[in-house]
Amino acid sequence: MEIKYLETNKGILVNGPALLKPQIFKDERGFFFESWNKKKLNALLKTQINFDQDNHSYSFKGVLRGLHYQLSPYLQGKLVRCIKGEIFDVAVDIQKGSETYGEWVGCYLSSKNRSQLWIPNGFAHGFLTLSESADVVYKASGYWNKNCERSIIWNDKKINIDWPLSKLDNNLPTLTEKDNFAPSLQEAEAIGEIL
Repeated sequence: MEIKYLETNKGILVNGPALLKPQIFKDERGFFFESWNKKKLNALLKTQINFDQDNHSYSFKGVLRGLHYQLSPYLQGKLVRCIKGEIFDVAVDIQKGSETYGEWVGCYLSSKNRSQLWIPNGFAHGFLTLSESADVVYKASGYWNKNCERSIIWNDKKINIDWPLSKLDNNLPTLTEKDNFAPSLQEAEAIGEIL
């Protein structure tokens, strides 16, 4: 497995999110790869990660999920991969006091590149479905808790994520009501809902 730390939209290497590329073994039958190995992942990330929950979402083209995170004591780190289709996956630093607070990293995850994005605690997560449909699976290092779940608006002007809307013919994404009316990062911070 290969690891690559990502730069923010401002070209700063962010501490935390990492793109993981598996070693793929191909032959006439197809392919095989190890999608997760606790010992190897912990060694690569130089931390101890224990996953509590696996999640699977199915989305149609143009669906945007996020930007989601959970408050303490139910923080969640996520190891995200797209097993069918393609998504643009984003992590936003929401750790007050961090030198990259409010900045984002993004990458394309697909069934073709088989890459995964590690998103640690302290980052909001969202993705935009670019293919006709996409199956996204992720491991979470914490249990989902409705009372601690929060969202930040996907098009927050200060965060300024460069979503690839051109791949949707510049149409606006499809959102849940909760995500469509989520607060900005600044509003979430003002009401004490940032880490």
